[in-house]
Amino acid sequence: MSLRRCCLLALLTASVCAVAPAVSSASAATLGNAAAATTAVSDASPAAASAAAVSAGAAAGGPAYGPELQGFDYPAPVERFEFMSQGVPLHMAYMDVKPAHPNGRTAVLLHGKNFCAATWGATINRLSDAGYRVIAPDQIGFCKSSKPEHYQYSFQQLARNTHALLASLGVSDATMIGHSTGGMLAIRYALMYPHETQQLVLVNPIGLEDWKAKGVPSLSVDEWYQRELKTSADGIRRYEQSNYYAGQWRADYEPWVQMLAGMYRGPGKQIVAWNSALLDDMIYTQPVVYELGQLSMPTLLLIGQKDTTAIGKDAASPEVRAKIGHYPELGKAAAKAIPHATLVEFAELGHAPQMQDPQAFHQALLDGMAAVPANR
Repeated sequence: MSLRRCCLLALLTASVCAVAPAVSSASAATLGNAAAATTAVSDASPAAASAAAVSAGAAAGGPAYGPELQGFDYPAPVERFEFMSQGVPLHMAYMDVKPAHPNGRTAVLLHGKNFCAATWGATINRLSDAGYRVIAPDQIGFCKSSKPEHYQYSFQQLARNTHALLASLGVSDATMIGHSTGGMLAIRYALMYPHETQQLVLVNPIGLEDWKAKGVPSLSVDEWYQRELKTSADGIRRYEQSNYYAGQWRADYEPWVQMLAGMYRGPGKQIVAWNSALLDDMIYTQPVVYELGQLSMPTLLLIGQKDTTAIGKDAASPEVRAKIGHYPELGKAAAKAIPHATLVEFAELGHAPQMQDPQAFHQALLDGMAAVPANR
C-alpha cells in the first residue's frame, strides 16, 4: 500500500473512531444490492478532535472542522442513513423536516460540490412553511457524510444511494431539486427513477455542456488531488465571487466559505481532498447534457443569468474559456431539449440565486412547484 494510502486510511480510521455516534435506533433492510439501515443520531462534535482542530484553525485564520464537518451546525437535526456500498459500510447525513401542515408532497434538496445540505437552510424553511416534507442529504464524499478511501464515484451510484435513503424513509414519489452538481445528480436520478420523480427542479445545474468536448483538458485524479490540497478560504472566496456572484460579495456568503475551508484546516484535510478529487473526475467525465431529451417529468429550470461556472475552466486555454459557462445560452438550450420544461431566468443573479435573492428565488420555486398537482 502506498504511503499516501496508508496516511489516508489512518486519517479515515481515526476520524471514524473519533466521531462514532450514539445509536438511538436502527432497522435493517435490503435495498437493491445494498443492505441498509437508518440510524437517528444527534450530530455531536467530538471534543478530542475539535480541540486540536480549533487550535490549528485559529492559527490558520479561521475555524477548523473535522473530516465530516464536525463542529459546524446545521439548520435542523441531522440523522444518518447507514448502508453498505462497494463492500464498505458508509453513512449519509441528512435532514428530514416535516411540515406542521402537510400538503402531501416531498421535496428532496441536492447540494452542489462547493455546498452542503446546510446551505439549503432558507429553502428548507420556505418549503416546510408551504406544507412540503423536506429531505436534504449530504452525498457520500461531502460534508457530514462518509469519505471512503476507495470509491467508484458515479452519478448513478449517488442516485442509487439517494434512492435507498428515500426508500428507507418511505418516500416513493418526490420533487427532486438539484443545484449546481446536485443538478447533474437530480437529472441522473430522474432518468433512473422516472416513475418516482414527480417533478424535477434544476437550479443553475452544471453539466448542461460537455466541457471535455469543448476543449477543457483532462486532469488526472492525482492532479485534481494536488489542486484540492491547496484549497483555502481566500481561494474559495475569489472563485465564488468571480464565477458565482458576478464579481459581487456580501457578508452572508462568508459562512459558506468558512464551512468548506474549515474541513481543509482540520485533521482530515487529506481524506477530504482525496474524495473531492475523485468527485472532480466524476463531474468532468460524466456529462448529462446528451440525455436531456429523455426526461419525461415536468421540469422547472431556475437559471441565474450572470453565472459563468464551468469545471476546469482555469486549466483551459483562453479560447476555450471564452466559449464555456454561458448560462443564458445553456438555460435556453436545456429548456428546448427537455420535453416538459419551464424556464425562469433571473437577469441579475448568478450561480446561487437561492442565496443572492432568496425572496425572488423562493417565489419562483413555490409557484413552479404549485403548478404540478400533488397526485400527478
